[in-house]
Amino acid sequence: MSGRSRSERATLADVARLAGVSPATASKALNGRSDVGPGTRDLVLAAIAELGYKPTTARRDLQRERTLVTVLDIVESRYAGTVLQGILVAATAAQAELLLRLPPPDWTGTTGTAARAWVAELQASGVAGVVALAVAVPDSVLVAAEEAELPVVTIDPIDTTDSRVVSIGSTNWAGGRSATEHVIGLGHRRIGWIGGPLGSAPSAERFHGYQAALHAAGLTLERALIRHDAFSVEAGLRHGREMLALAERPTAIVAGNDEIAVGVLAAARELGIAVPAELSVTGFDDTPQAQWTTPRLTSVGQPLAGMGRMAVETVLGMAGGVQPASRHLELATTLNVRDSTGPA
Repeated sequence: MSGRSRSERATLADVARLAGVSPATASKALNGRSDVGPGTRDLVLAAIAELGYKPTTARRDLQRERTLVTVLDIVESRYAGTVLQGILVAATAAQAELLLRLPPPDWTGTTGTAARAWVAELQASGVAGVVALAVAVPDSVLVAAEEAELPVVTIDPIDTTDSRVVSIGSTNWAGGRSATEHVIGLGHRRIGWIGGPLGSAPSAERFHGYQAALHAAGLTLERALIRHDAFSVEAGLRHGREMLALAERPTAIVAGNDEIAVGVLAAARELGIAVPAELSVTGFDDTPQAQWTTPRLTSVGQPLAGMGRMAVETVLGMAGGVQPASRHLELATTLNVRDSTGPA
């Protein structure tokens, strides 16, 4: 293979030669046949990645029009379930098959060779595009996908500044501000914040909205009332307990998502603090659980199912050669006021 450059189109025979197998075996590995051993299949996929081989059979072209992969690692959350519902509805409407995948092991440290092999494996299975749900896509994977012309769309990405990434999100900043302005309007002045990870762009945007609302109202940003952690009930419970045990505890807490807010409600219940009589709590996402809590949770609604639908429509459009008008698409948020907020 030393005489062939990557710019020339590789053939299946080239792949077989580099992998040290017969063309028939290479074809079986490419099509996912069960009679090919894992070691042989890995050799073929590595050869595909190294040569930049792109299958051109009619069978693959047909599959490319109807198979999508969603990569996620938060299957158990209501947030993910609601987004997935939108993805599934849109994929079904487009007559596309939908596959769910966890990120490969050591996803964040994926090497260029491993990334190209992963992309080659997807394409060998007839995948037309990838939707990444709230997971960071490594640079190596983005490069490999771009080289292979495999479109990738992210939903609520960790980083929204990378111009190479097409992302679907919501107006997080506006949502954080509207939740904070709501409790300010109810007379609250000591307002805590419990958000998601510092490295999460959606959480940071919501926090900046919270800050903007406090600043506009002339309120001081108190470091003792600000916490950043996981988007989980456990984080909300832990930080809620600590914050509500302060000598001067907050009269309202703005949470970065509904699960954190549920944890805060549990902490208040443990400490005998009445909601909303003594403490107002807001969430974010407006997942179904927001209406199952006691009291029912005031929450900033993201169009979660709509984000899933838009991601599918966008990635299928890209697979057909249509680029989106913007690299970062945002859907509007809406504050849904319920029983967990009241006058200070």
